[in-house]
Amino acid sequence: MSLGAIRHWVFDMDGTLTVAVHDFAAIREALGIPPEHDILTHLAALPVEEATVKHAWLLEHERDLAIASRPAAGAVELVRELAGRGCQLGILTRNARELAHVTLEAIGLADCFPVEHILGRDEAAPKPNPDGLLKIARAWDVAPSELVMVGDYRFDLDCGRAAGARTVLVNLPDNPWPELVDWHAADCHALRGLLG
Repeated sequence: MSLGAIRHWVFDMDGTLTVAVHDFAAIREALGIPPEHDILTHLAALPVEEATVKHAWLLEHERDLAIASRPAAGAVELVRELAGRGCQLGILTRNARELAHVTLEAIGLADCFPVEHILGRDEAAPKPNPDGLLKIARAWDVAPSELVMVGDYRFDLDCGRAAGARTVLVNLPDNPWPELVDWHAADCHALRGLLG
């Protein structure tokens, strides 16, 4: 199947549709999380009271980043073209759904993604778990193989593979995970060029 023939697109948010601004090392330091630990996995293992406090800090930190979001190169044009072709569009992010909506408003794309097609860390198990992608496939009544998962990091690709979807790596000049990637584009301009 050619990329241009795919009608069901799911995007990661931060670093994919936006310029990446999260300083994960600084976030880990502020929350007392060891450098080698995944932030969300670590928080999920904490006692409820401690986890609640740290999640609240994370949400406020991410809200500031969301409000100041800038679109990644070519992202607005790519999404508008896909919307114009009548494609179904969704977001699967490890961020919170409400902040994903704030981010989409900041970059001018909120009208392209219905809120029910935006899944964050509270609506689905965080990537690389395929839960969110499978939920979107069910909501759209399509086989996961009819979806493409677009992201800038291994978690996005692992999620896509585990769900049985096709995968696109974007916004990385090289491709460090060729075994996980169906298409690779240096940025969203290049990805739009692959649509044909």
